[in-house]
Amino acid sequence: MALGASCVAVLAALTAVPAQAGEPQPLSPDALSSNARSPHWELKDTGSPAVRFRGLAAVGRNTAWVAGTQGTVLRTTDGGANWRNVSPPGAAELQFRDIEAFDARRAVVLAIGEGEASRVYRTEDGGRTWTESFRNTDAKAFYDSLTFFDSRHGLAMSDPVDGKFRILSTGDGGRTWKVLPSAGMPAAQEGEAGFAASGQCLVSSGSRDVWLATGGAARARVLHSFDRGLTWTESDTPVPAGDPARGVFALAFRDRAHGLAVGGDYRPDQTSPQPAARTTDGGRAWQPADRPPPAYRSGVAWLPHSRTAALAVGPTGTDLTVDGGRTWRTVDTGSYDTVDCGPDLGCWAAGEQGRVARLEW
Repeated sequence: MALGASCVAVLAALTAVPAQAGEPQPLSPDALSSNARSPHWELKDTGSPAVRFRGLAAVGRNTAWVAGTQGTVLRTTDGGANWRNVSPPGAAELQFRDIEAFDARRAVVLAIGEGEASRVYRTEDGGRTWTESFRNTDAKAFYDSLTFFDSRHGLAMSDPVDGKFRILSTGDGGRTWKVLPSAGMPAAQEGEAGFAASGQCLVSSGSRDVWLATGGAARARVLHSFDRGLTWTESDTPVPAGDPARGVFALAFRDRAHGLAVGGDYRPDQTSPQPAARTTDGGRAWQPADRPPPAYRSGVAWLPHSRTAALAVGPTGTDLTVDGGRTWRTVDTGSYDTVDCGPDLGCWAAGEQGRVARLEW
């Protein structure tokens, strides 16, 4: 898909390679400003001021899906100029917190909550019709997030059941789901859970790797599986935990080695001194950001076609890194809960009061 001239300039800068090195050269904020305007969000009118959108799927600059409170699902195919309400019928009491879309017609959406409030719906016709493909019947389960490796294989995760996080698997695009064995899952800490804040506490990269972010316990951890959720390893992060409101809220991996974690304390009257971390070894070890975002962040996404640039969002603003997560700088002060980018540099953010925006340069 063709990109605008300003996008081309940004991509050229973000992917610049030094003359005597094989890795892309980290870009400084000054260099970014010299190549193009600073990135900024352009709000799109969704007509849904009472809805909070925490689920977001960016297919591209023209097509995006959002999902949120009151069982609401919206879709645009014209860059946000118009939004079609494609909510599943009878879902008004549900809380949608995650949506994965494969194109303008096919999407899978997750509702969260205890017991039967946790459900999965799928559509193949742009939301004109939906099929409920999973309804949780275990009162101890609470599903937070889902992710897909491709258009057929995906996972969803629940907070711990009988002492371990529960993983749900599909191999047919979300038509059917099964609970995976828990033998390969490490034991959960006391009070540990995932955060259904942005649909990004469970993320995948490639055809088999998946990561799960946690909080609410003594340590904020990231669990990693290299076999689509059958076995897992654990690692600690430098993001503060030790409270039900603290931990890692979102992850993003640009490949199986390079990842970002953001979070903190979601309470507005509490500080988040180290809300970001990065890994270069697939999550075995995490390093704190040298200059982190100034506050709690609930969503994070790599910019496509860049090996060093990413965005993090939260209720108090958006931050940009151009050096792989070592340093962050605030580029917008609007409130957003989640962020996602399509392969054509179509980056979107969504949040409270029906706010949805597309990134412009």
